[in-house]
Amino acid sequence: MKKIIPIYFLTVVGVGLLVIGVYFIKTIEDPQGMLRALPYICVGIGCVVFGHGIGEIILRHAMNNNPAAAKQLEIERKDERNLAIANRAKAKAYDMMVYVFGALILAFSLMGIDLIMLLQLVFVYMFILGYNTYYRFKYYKEM
Repeated sequence: MKKIIPIYFLTVVGVGLLVIGVYFIKTIEDPQGMLRALPYICVGIGCVVFGHGIGEIILRHAMNNNPAAAKQLEIERKDERNLAIANRAKAKAYDMMVYVFGALILAFSLMGIDLIMLLQLVFVYMFILGYNTYYRFKYYKEM
């Protein structure tokens, strides 16, 4: 039950980003350049941070009220079978993401979107594949 203060701080930061984003969306009449997307990015990040913070607060509150459930949750988190299932699900999601992301880049290139945006997508795609290759070789040497 440690680190409760940063979770409340995180929740307040999320609400702050959300409020700032909504305020700028409502007040800026003709946004130019970066101000077109920045308020929406603030709203999105604010919602994610707020949701994560509230989820942690609710989880900690429930664990404080029911120690037996907290102990059972801790056992399930550290269970090797659950970890293996989670890792296998991540692997399947990664495999699907590689094909979907590649198809998305191809579709965007055929649509003729801006070259800068396309190159950013390609860079991120290649970074993910390079990251995968690096760890594949690293784990191959270890095992």
